[in-house]
Amino acid sequence: MAITHRLDVWGDLACFTRPEAKVERFSYPVITPSAARGIFDSIYWEGQRSGSDICPYFYWQITRIELFRMPRYIALRRNEVKGTVPGTAVLNKWMNGTLAPQPLVADSDDETTGRTQRQTMALKDVRYRLHAQIRVMPEFASQSQKFDSMFSRRAARGQCFQQPYFGCREFPAYFEPAHTDLVPINHSQALGLMLYDVFDLRRAKVNASAPPFISLYRAQLRQGVIDVPAYESPDVLKPEG
Repeated sequence: MAITHRLDVWGDLACFTRPEAKVERFSYPVITPSAARGIFDSIYWEGQRSGSDICPYFYWQITRIELFRMPRYIALRRNEVKGTVPGTAVLNKWMNGTLAPQPLVADSDDETTGRTQRQTMALKDVRYRLHAQIRVMPEFASQSQKFDSMFSRRAARGQCFQQPYFGCREFPAYFEPAHTDLVPINHSQALGLMLYDVFDLRRAKVNASAPPFISLYRAQLRQGVIDVPAYESPDVLKPEG
């Protein structure tokens, strides 16, 4: 039987951007399963590289989200650079010296790389309890106990591979294993269609250059709790094919 891991996470700011937001960012009122999965991934994840693909040993299935504070918005204006960092293949060539690095110039007049100001409707003072289980790929099923133990040890020590964040890297997320008797907020609301994930979690191989695979679900907040359907569930809407 799968073990459910629980994390209390909190932070000053958060922004869980809607997929349709191309320029101005407007956050969902609560954390998305995708962002929650990213927090667990930042603490513990395992996989191996096969050429340009990454083969995960498992993925995190978010099962429940508990809210301890009512969603509150704050309007921010942020300086951003319009250019994007190239993929891993190009970055590796930069690091080993086989290709000259090309900097992103913040104050360039170039339409594709210059600085720009964008409005963000973010959340402030957020706190959640996240419940998740490890879904092991079939060929690594015998190692499921090891994966659970590794995560528990790392979370208890506050270890992570990278700083977890709430949607934007500028908005750090702090975490600890759930061990308090906090009670979710007394609030219920139909939140409508929300982003579930931007990757196909079922894939045995993941290519960083592959296009997004966006899935959605109908989020329902009941007495401060969102029960998240399994990724394989028909309640998770996925692209055809």
